[in-house]
Amino acid sequence: MTQPEVYAPAEDTWLLLRAATKECHDGDRVLEVGCGSGIISHSLSERAGVLATDINPHAVRAARQLGIEVVRTDFGGGICGRFDLILFNPPYLPTTPEERLDDWLECALDGGPDGRAVITRFLTVVRRLLAPCGRVLLLVSSLTGIPEVCTLIKEAGFSPELFMEEMVEGEFLTVIRFS
Repeated sequence: MTQPEVYAPAEDTWLLLRAATKECHDGDRVLEVGCGSGIISHSLSERAGVLATDINPHAVRAARQLGIEVVRTDFGGGICGRFDLILFNPPYLPTTPEERLDDWLECALDGGPDGRAVITRFLTVVRRLLAPCGRVLLLVSSLTGIPEVCTLIKEAGFSPELFMEEMVEGEFLTVIRFS
């Protein structure tokens, strides 16, 4: 059942799910940041230990209804432990102040003026959560500036690589893998 306050699975969700299925190893400890409906965490939970987070209380409820262990938090605040695989489909749409809505769904969409505000914040906390030899899959859009995101990832001390890509309605969606 779809909930209007929760980001419904769309092309970006399915692309990240395909990438995560390819990258996830049996027995991995997986953290999905911003799990939304919980469909990706649910899909991986048979082969990996999965913990999900979301700031949206409606998304947390939706993921729990799928049987996912989920914590309501911003990024990984309050999460202890390290993860072999971290997944994030961040809000990446460039958004001006006049375009912002005051609702929970906005948390899944508003990437700030250049679409990279949430990604920049994520890169400041991900190292604390990543196990040695761990990997991160980050989904971004050509609207966000893929080369610019790769530069941010390098500046955070990681090595990015374009892992999977798909064209959707004139926009490139790209999963960047980094470790």
